[in-house]
Amino acid sequence: MRNANCFNCNQIVARRHSDWQFFKMRLYCLSGDLAKPCYIITFKGLRIMLDCGLTEQTVLNFLPLPFVQSFKLSNLPNFVPSSDHDPQMDGELKECCGRVFVDSVPEFNLPMDKMLDFSEIDVILISNYLNMLALPYITENTGFKGKVYATEPTLQIGRFFLEELVDYIEVSPKACTARLWKDKLHLLPSPLSEAFRAKKWRTIFSLKDVQGSLSKVTIMGYDEKLDILGAFIATPVSSGYCLGSSNWVLSTAHEKICYVSGSSTLTTHPRPINQSALKHADVLIMTGLTQAPTVNPDTKLGELCMNVALTIRNNGSALIPCYPSGVVYDLFECLTQNLENAGLNNVPMFFISPVADSSLAYSNILAEWLSSAKQNKVYLPDDPFPHAFYLRNSKLKHYSHVFSEGFSKDFRQPCVVFCGHPSLRFGDAVHFIEMWGNNPNNSIIFTEPDFPYLQVLAPFQPLAMKAFYCPIDTSLNYQQANKLIKELKPNVLVIPDAYTKPHPTAPNLFIEQPDKKIITFKCGEIIRLPLKRKLDRIYIASELAQKITAREVAAGVSLSTLTGVLQVKDKVHCIQPCADSIKDEPGTSGSGLNAVAPSKEDVLKNIKYEYGTIDVDTLMKRLAQDGFSNIKMDRSGGNLTLQLVNEDTTIKFEDNETHIICGGKPTTRLKLRDTLLKCLQSF
Repeated sequence: MRNANCFNCNQIVARRHSDWQFFKMRLYCLSGDLAKPCYIITFKGLRIMLDCGLTEQTVLNFLPLPFVQSFKLSNLPNFVPSSDHDPQMDGELKECCGRVFVDSVPEFNLPMDKMLDFSEIDVILISNYLNMLALPYITENTGFKGKVYATEPTLQIGRFFLEELVDYIEVSPKACTARLWKDKLHLLPSPLSEAFRAKKWRTIFSLKDVQGSLSKVTIMGYDEKLDILGAFIATPVSSGYCLGSSNWVLSTAHEKICYVSGSSTLTTHPRPINQSALKHADVLIMTGLTQAPTVNPDTKLGELCMNVALTIRNNGSALIPCYPSGVVYDLFECLTQNLENAGLNNVPMFFISPVADSSLAYSNILAEWLSSAKQNKVYLPDDPFPHAFYLRNSKLKHYSHVFSEGFSKDFRQPCVVFCGHPSLRFGDAVHFIEMWGNNPNNSIIFTEPDFPYLQVLAPFQPLAMKAFYCPIDTSLNYQQANKLIKELKPNVLVIPDAYTKPHPTAPNLFIEQPDKKIITFKCGEIIRLPLKRKLDRIYIASELAQKITAREVAAGVSLSTLTGVLQVKDKVHCIQPCADSIKDEPGTSGSGLNAVAPSKEDVLKNIKYEYGTIDVDTLMKRLAQDGFSNIKMDRSGGNLTLQLVNEDTTIKFEDNETHIICGGKPTTRLKLRDTLLKCLQSF
């Protein structure tokens, strides 16, 4: 809450002009993973996090976690650095076929937590379930008090992802955690020597943390309007990428900011992208482009079906590492049809995941989030996804784990197995690699582009089974992104710096918009977005507006003066009648319950303009004189914070801003306001 005082309406506009720096917008980039973004934008004292993706590639530096002890993995030789060897580090690193792996519980790279304190985040907006896996790290055990918003499918499917991740790692616990290797990175071979912020890596969160973080999520529907503390109206619109995926439109009375992340213009099972809502933005922030820009998803889907059929004909079985939702639904449909056309309709398919049952059941009750073709099936009535039919006819069977009851009885080969985790560092996929890896008739087919498949297979080498890489990524490629940007016509385009440079595998692929102003950023950078508003909207109480008498001073031009109390609360400016406002907030200096509104002349005569900086020592003395005690001071992050413990109040001092966050009586806020103003010079 900011201070309230009596102003003449003509003066309000002038003061907003002088305070225009308060309305600058900044963007903080907290993640270097383009496919799993995490940003924060600050505006009008508000901190909004856009996505909280989790970088999972770090787990590739660790040995797999098998369900039962692996003779091969447990007998790998220790890696010993050529110099400066620390005997206490023995056993932490293992060597396999020229690669060095950490023998410990897998760890993940979190969004950067030193740029802004997670406890100060007001709102988190989630675009899709793949971009929310770091949520428990951000909202739990950090002092987070904000709110999280996402669509219903994003929340529910995100829950499946998080619960599966916890289950996979907890079902195969490690006896100890390796830590000393992080102090010796300079002695280790690549890629360990290049590990980014290795000391900040964290082990997996608990199921309790997952439940706690998801309990903070508020569900929103497409095109629903959300008022974010008076600073923005936030609206999620369909992005066309996956079930419930959204692009976010942040609008004010003067600006429009669009956040485009994980979008698709292809026709798949989700509802199509809503482009019209994104047009003519002042700022367009775009990220989450495809990780496989040189391949066509349809082509790779055809290759997958062909490779599975060849594997089955050679009396082998096919393993497809996958996530518990998303592309796997399309794989069930296309692969089953292809095998039937090839005369292999008796080949069993198994879907193995701790959340397999929930995922399959939930996907068939999401009609409003599906494409028109899928929705029409619901109204017939019919199942929107054919895997419901396959389940009823036992063409597709699902289990939580390979050791689940009934699996051994139903399991027969050759077969097709869908299971996690795509990293092959934990989950049932590790068991199948151990079981099938020595047979060249078997195959493993990678469809998820999140992990380089050669690095995924490294700890299992030498491997006899065939490996095929068929990445299926339906998010925007560079050509589609360039076309979409031209159609949306934003004033300014904000994208990661990597998108403006030629792609490593295709030199002609990059974002090129010669007629657009482009602002780029890198991980760890803070950039200013080109929004410098000098005016803000002010609301007038109805009883005050009724008293306005306009006088025509020229043809079509009328003027009127206005006297009232300007209140700023939760970023919303409102002018209230002086007497009414004083009654609402008793204790205002020099007034009481029966105070009479001052005359216009008195108000104009007593107007003061404060300026300068606040001296901390002077402020502390003033606070003590005014009866405030038990004050705690904190200078972390370069900003000063005063905690008034007895009053449950915090005063935060930032560049050009002072915030009084008061959990107690309104009189406390007004008293503190007056104390602060006494510490400034005025004229």
